[in-house]
Amino acid sequence: PGSRPPGGEKPITFKSSVLNICQNEFEELIATFDASQRRPDDDLEELRKKRRDRLCANMKFVGHLFLRQLLSAKVVGCVSRELVLCDAAGRMPEEHALECACELLMAIGFTLEAHPSGCAVLQEVLGRIRELQTASNAEGKSYYSKRVQFMLRDLLDTRDNGWTKKSFHSSAKTKEEIRLEQERDLTARSAGRTTSNAEVVLAGQRPFYLSTATSP
Repeated sequence: PGSRPPGGEKPITFKSSVLNICQNEFEELIATFDASQRRPDDDLEELRKKRRDRLCANMKFVGHLFLRQLLSAKVVGCVSRELVLCDAAGRMPEEHALECACELLMAIGFTLEAHPSGCAVLQEVLGRIRELQTASNAEGKSYYSKRVQFMLRDLLDTRDNGWTKKSFHSSAKTKEEIRLEQERDLTARSAGRTTSNAEVVLAGQRPFYLSTATSP
């Protein structure tokens, strides 16, 4: 449900409000991040780190909106392409834009690739990222920092492994899933095998309780 503004304009819904806030926040963060690079004070690095963290959190939120069918594959595909400058091969994306792209794709990769229109744009974006990951400057040195290169490589490796990765943070489980996991642990221990605290998860998989819903 939404409220209808005067003048017969399009009703303002909760969904549209959330999306507008998300877009405005991202654009504001990009503008303030660019401005922070010109500040000469000693707190510059701390300021930039806070901006990066907020940008990445914003991208993760965008990813969750997609997984919950509040954003379409077309929209998140466009965002991904813009972040890595797919239409501007002669330009190099800023490091914070690549961090955002990695954060977004790690949050939605598995689900986006399963979508017909999402699969095509994902291949294009990942192809661009492969180029950027090995890019060098005029002096022959790596164009991006080791930290960003590692993030790009981790994303590509996760994709090559079918979006599977090990996680040491416990995800939410149903009682049945917990019971089965405990049974597997007891069986392994009785056989003299050690069990790992890490669990294999699918990066960007739609939550189980939403898995029966139609894809966006």
